[in-house]
Amino acid sequence: MTQASPKRRIVVAGGGTAGWMAAAALARTMGDAIELILVESDAIGTIGVGESTIPPLVTYNRLLGIAEADFMRATQATFKLGINFENWRVPGENYFHSFGNTGRDHWSAGFQHFWMHGRTKGHEASYDDYCIELQAARSSKFAHLPDNRINYAYQLDSGLYAVFLRKLAEADGCRRVEGKIADVELHPETGDIAALRLESGQRLEGDLFLDCTGFRALLMEGALHVGYDDWSHWLPCDSAIAVQTASVRPPVPYTRAIAHDAGWQWRIPLQHRQGNGIVYCSRYLSKDAAQERLFSTVEGERLTEPNVIRFTTGARRKQWHRNCVAIGLSGGFMEPLESTSIHLIQRAILRVIRMLPAGEISARDVAEFNDQQMTDMEQIRDFLILHYKATDRRDSPFWRQCAAMDIPDSLTHKIELFRETGRVFRKNEELFVENSWVQVMMGQGIMPQAYHPVATKLSDAELDHLLKGLRESVTKTVAGLPDHQAYVAQYCGAQEARAA
Repeated sequence: MTQASPKRRIVVAGGGTAGWMAAAALARTMGDAIELILVESDAIGTIGVGESTIPPLVTYNRLLGIAEADFMRATQATFKLGINFENWRVPGENYFHSFGNTGRDHWSAGFQHFWMHGRTKGHEASYDDYCIELQAARSSKFAHLPDNRINYAYQLDSGLYAVFLRKLAEADGCRRVEGKIADVELHPETGDIAALRLESGQRLEGDLFLDCTGFRALLMEGALHVGYDDWSHWLPCDSAIAVQTASVRPPVPYTRAIAHDAGWQWRIPLQHRQGNGIVYCSRYLSKDAAQERLFSTVEGERLTEPNVIRFTTGARRKQWHRNCVAIGLSGGFMEPLESTSIHLIQRAILRVIRMLPAGEISARDVAEFNDQQMTDMEQIRDFLILHYKATDRRDSPFWRQCAAMDIPDSLTHKIELFRETGRVFRKNEELFVENSWVQVMMGQGIMPQAYHPVATKLSDAELDHLLKGLRESVTKTVAGLPDHQAYVAQYCGAQEARAA
């Protein structure tokens, strides 16, 4: 009779959104099959500005069995249907990147091909008119619909999300240890991490360590020195300032991304306050000038002191090395333009759980994890670069640099394929769907020169019927939706604002 192997001990280094997302998922999934410890210090702050999310978080919460209304009430969340991009192609022009689908695709070609053919037949309706999420956002309406017909994400307080997840994780058996990490001890023979030594002198041994220490990457970089690929030549913004303000108007179900002459600003409405920030390139705008610009444009009373963040866009060369996995900012940073930070945390955690070793760590698992995680990051990187590269702005040195920069071959191929044929092909469970690429590329001024011949198969009457029917369906559906603020208040209204 074989003896049962001892429980694997997993140590999560760092709390915040990344640490508690990891702990909650591991504790809920693995239960007593592992011993789970999270170490964090109340004295160390977190970045805490990841307020805007994308639809996969809905799935993540469902996997953990979280009741949506309870989660939204606890995090003062609102619904998010997409992002309104202002001044990106040229000053004064806006476009909307919505979640969900536009029109109705054919298996051989996306809806954009039928819409483009319709333009040659005198149909003048905007591509936007065929998207429920987009029209609902512009009308500030929202409701859950049968068959998940509306795709959405959340605008939330990430600090409160971490608090919410901590309760779940501890209830499921995670043990929290308070303290600062003083040293990362390596095994003298294998080079693996043997233990974390805290300032108190306590040692925390483990079989697998998750580095959730943020930009500091105390384990992955500080101890294991895996190296970092700098992508700032493609994504030149390197600084951000965030501040919270009191709400002065009803919260809209979308995030605003407002371009300026050296970067962009965000506005993210929660139930009781608004998140604001400015993202900029320090070569073209000083910190003082950026803060002054931010303060001059925010609405409502400032509730917090400005949080100044410096960063270098890029990725660790390895996301899993030896017995350590980077989760969140310790693995890299994509900048917040398309709200992907929490998503990358989620993807890494779910992959760790799928590849959790029963005994010795498999080198093939590690290689597969690194390949998948890096593919995710590079695909997101390319989507972000698109916003900066595909622009008609030449009104400042920053935008002239962006327009002139060389871009990865993978993005060049995607842009030119769409420009020539109207097609978008996705690879390896790519995060951003075809409709996302279509909306952003057309919004940034890239229009296809041709479309799929299947669109011409329809007679003029059939094309009229298709386009008119889709538009009318969107209009009717949106007209029947309740006001976003009223729906939030009824469904998940938070009772008290978070103390500043």
